[in-house]
Amino acid sequence: MAVVETPGLREFLRDYPQMAIRPSAGESLRLKGSFEFAAHHAKEGDIQDAFVLEMIVPCTFPKALPSVTEIGGKIPRTGEFHVNQTDNTLCLGSPLSLFLKLSKKPTLDGFAENCLVPYLFAISQKLTTGGALPFGELDHGVDGLFADYLQLLRLKSREQLIYAFRLLGMKKRRANKLTCPCGCGIRLGRCNYNFQLREFRKVVGRTWFKSQVK
Repeated sequence: MAVVETPGLREFLRDYPQMAIRPSAGESLRLKGSFEFAAHHAKEGDIQDAFVLEMIVPCTFPKALPSVTEIGGKIPRTGEFHVNQTDNTLCLGSPLSLFLKLSKKPTLDGFAENCLVPYLFAISQKLTTGGALPFGELDHGVDGLFADYLQLLRLKSREQLIYAFRLLGMKKRRANKLTCPCGCGIRLGRCNYNFQLREFRKVVGRTWFKSQVK
């Protein structure tokens, strides 16, 4: 069932023919093989490369993000290359930023195009030149998440951010009666910042924001 209902699976397998469906113990979709890509960046130039990957796509995709592990030994499993030390999955970016990118094309091939390829492009260049990642990088752990989310939501403090996430975890009618997190002192429903929060509501559901606050 998960294979049939995964949006963009057919296009993904067409664009990356060396990736194949493998048996999975649960309802998630498991893909494994050589992920071959070619990408161009106006400043960084052209890169063509391949990485042996394993992708686990949850049955609730695109409401939940896939996890990706490099299993060919090409990417050092260190924080410098943004590989999670707990499970060796690739840290493609903060969850909210990935959901925003995925919202542009909420399919499996869209995830590959907008989330996975940019990471591999940067890693490929770092492996070649030995320098810093070309597109910048977040700090590891909670500090990196806070920094990225503050920028995305255009807020100034962690307290504002946590409060904004609490509001995003509520029903709109209830949240609109509470004070806006931007610091203006008026109700969210009467502040222009409400329009910005609405965009995030479209990308991720209330349950996700509640889980992040916890």
